[in-house]
Amino acid sequence: MSPADDTSTQPLTAIPGAPPAATLAPDESADLPEDRYLNRELSWLDFNSRVLALAEDTSLPLLERAKFLAIFASNLDEFFMVRVAGLKRRDETGLSVRSADGLSPREQLLRIAGRTQTLADRHARVFLDSVRPDLADNGIHVVSWSELDADQQNRMVEHFHEQVFPVLTPLAVDPAHPFPYISGLSLNLAVTVKDTNEGGEHFARVKVPDNVNRFVRVDQLVPGSAVADGRGHHPAVLLPMENLIAANLEHLFPQMQIVEHHVFRITRNADFEVEEDRDEDLLQALERELARRRFGSPVRLEVADDMSEHMLELLLRELDVNPADVIQVPGLLDLSSLFEIYGLDRPHLKDRPFVPATHPAFGERETPKSVFSTLREGDVLVHHPYDSFSTSVQRFIEQAAADPHVLAIKQTLYRTSGDSPIVNALIDAAEAGKQVVALVEIKARFDEQANIKWARQLEQAGVHVVYGLVGLKTHCKTCLVVRREGSTIKRYCHIGTGNYNPKTARLYEDVGLLTAAPDIGADLTDLFNTLTGYSRKTEYRNILVAPNGIRSGIIERIDRESLAHHEGDARARIRLKANALVDEQVIDALYRASQSGVPVEIVVRGICALRPGMPGVSENIAVRSILGQFLEHSRIMHFGAQDEYWIGSADMMHRNLDRRIEVMVQVRDERLTGELDDIFSSALDPRTRCWVLHSDGSWVASPAVGEEVRDHQRQMMRRNRRRDSGA
Repeated sequence: MSPADDTSTQPLTAIPGAPPAATLAPDESADLPEDRYLNRELSWLDFNSRVLALAEDTSLPLLERAKFLAIFASNLDEFFMVRVAGLKRRDETGLSVRSADGLSPREQLLRIAGRTQTLADRHARVFLDSVRPDLADNGIHVVSWSELDADQQNRMVEHFHEQVFPVLTPLAVDPAHPFPYISGLSLNLAVTVKDTNEGGEHFARVKVPDNVNRFVRVDQLVPGSAVADGRGHHPAVLLPMENLIAANLEHLFPQMQIVEHHVFRITRNADFEVEEDRDEDLLQALERELARRRFGSPVRLEVADDMSEHMLELLLRELDVNPADVIQVPGLLDLSSLFEIYGLDRPHLKDRPFVPATHPAFGERETPKSVFSTLREGDVLVHHPYDSFSTSVQRFIEQAAADPHVLAIKQTLYRTSGDSPIVNALIDAAEAGKQVVALVEIKARFDEQANIKWARQLEQAGVHVVYGLVGLKTHCKTCLVVRREGSTIKRYCHIGTGNYNPKTARLYEDVGLLTAAPDIGADLTDLFNTLTGYSRKTEYRNILVAPNGIRSGIIERIDRESLAHHEGDARARIRLKANALVDEQVIDALYRASQSGVPVEIVVRGICALRPGMPGVSENIAVRSILGQFLEHSRIMHFGAQDEYWIGSADMMHRNLDRRIEVMVQVRDERLTGELDDIFSSALDPRTRCWVLHSDGSWVASPAVGEEVRDHQRQMMRRNRRRDSGA
């Protein structure tokens, strides 16, 4: 498979029992209004605004609010490194490709700039005016140098000389010293000094070390300076590292007068594509591009809002940054460092720790059942983090690695943890003589280095490592275990919506199907033959596979709901849960379904380019977004007239449907479809706390103040507790 494989020239994935294509609704997109799409970039900013709203919610535990401030900042960094960088590249190269809502790259950049400055101000004010004072009230003090007493300042000067000064390298800018390279996302001090002898002013840059904690614990360096509270917690006094450096600049520039100093931060383009050559080692090509990433062009300059015009003009000139790309920030830059504060031992300021339970099908933690014997009795649907990943999916792979009857394990790995038990199990299996194939997607953005490391470690252990297909990312979450049972060969499978990562499985909401169904085992066998060999198979029995089959399969099913409603089937309905809904073909199919009278209910975490509630177009479509303690990550679809439930790795986005290997599987067992129905029923309950998308693109919190409110994720916790207790 290659980029030349176009979906329009490939046969559609077969749908058992589907009516002939001629009976399906025709493409009526030409009759739909031109303004039917919302801008995906602005929709993403709306999503991050909803994250910020959680930080503003004073009903949440304080450190959870700080965590959401950090998540907002980290999200925005990646948005600029990837999405804004891509728009800038199109604008600079003169590409006239417009977005689905008709905006040019430059028009989108202008709108993003205005929206981002507003969000940055709001983000900073939440910290300065609300979270920081509340932290202080709870014994966590984020202080400036001037707030330290004399004893604390003296001890911090000692600490500076002992631990910080040797690491710093002030870089002058003059005819003999060109302006230094500024690495992306690093914190820096821009300093102007005056020569006390000659009188001239000079510029210098001091990089804040990024391999140490952002906050210096003053309370630990000045013992006995604070009294413990009733819980035994001593107040934490945290001084930002840039404050410590700024207060001691005279030691870096002796006999010079410090005229001014300001903090700044640059964000660089990290949106690169590996130029794949069939004759070149993909690993080497990726490593070459990773080396280039750190030298990407600037896409954003964040500066302290008190920076002088003179200093800002110098940075703009030397960094070659457009003034429109400047974000002025009140207070601290880079609040992603609040993850450090979240890590403080203050359990009373956090959500109560949630401990996932072992799925009843796999027995107790102390007396686990064989996964293979369980799956011979029937399929199992796991719902993380409510169901433990380690005692279900991880146990499945670990038992396969240790079982002498297992002949082969084949698995895709997109992102995994740093000390991955999944990788260790695959290594153990290979060393035990089993045939092990790992398809490691080394192009997983920002996890490339980690995946290269694991790929090499797997290869050294004898695992057959495949790096994906040219032009496509392998994003599917699949594992196939081949086991000899007597005189027969039996296949066991896992297909999920989330990565094989035990750490994120405790934070991300995902579902997965564990099954011994022969047709799914045969499908995964065919799929892995495509991923590892030269197979060009595009038709499967019980799964949909992108880039050839998911979009077409979904649209056919949407159109069949319209046909069923037209024929009077009262069961016709569409329910969809995803991270993002952007693909225009899928959106138009949903519009047609709405025009046919089919009720469409969508739960989307992030981007939604569909505009609900337009008269005559989408008045039968409702869209809501749920954010909470866990990151809603599962992709689930239900087509009511057909009573079909599908789960899988694909979001309704171009990249997923056209440029990735994705897998969606139909869940057939009525016990399991009932569990998926429960998820939809809870998420779509009118009382569930959420944001509702209106036709003008605005998101409004629901239910309204004063109305009964329920929390979807806590409801899922209660549901699983009842199930686990046998109720």
